[in-house]
Amino acid sequence: MIAKVNSLQDPDIIAALYQASKAGVEIQLNIRGICCLKTGDPKHSKNIRVVSVIDRYLEHARVFYFHQGGDPGIFIASADWMGRNLERRVELMIPVEDSRARRRILRLLEAFFQDNTQASKILPDGSSERLKPAPGEKKFRAQEHFFKEARRTAKAREQERAMTFEPHVPK
Repeated sequence: MIAKVNSLQDPDIIAALYQASKAGVEIQLNIRGICCLKTGDPKHSKNIRVVSVIDRYLEHARVFYFHQGGDPGIFIASADWMGRNLERRVELMIPVEDSRARRRILRLLEAFFQDNTQASKILPDGSSERLKPAPGEKKFRAQEHFFKEARRTAKAREQERAMTFEPHVPK
């Protein structure tokens, strides 16, 4: 399971994550802000990894990836995992059904767990520790990667438009 949200405060969600971890589910969480889940507890959260990526752009994505028995599901949502969002607001969560969009979203989620420049791991005491590239490992900054990818895509589309044949129409 992979989730990307801004905050994780809801006790019921945290309890469900602990229960899933105890059952052997590998859980990766990208929590940008508040995280009330305790990491590193061999009894409750040994299968839970939490990172926080703080970089140039403020992200507002809430994305979830679940995989059970060969049936992957990707969802986008409006709510963070906070009591006020889940109990006192009208929020949405919808499946992403387009296969191309699903692949792109999964790449996005995976990239944030590869970030070794702007990412921090959340420690058992609630503090964080900046991740650094391992010896010989290249630096990887997720937001910069996506920014460059977007620029390349925009330039390619611009070139495609420039190469499109436009017939001459006399005046």
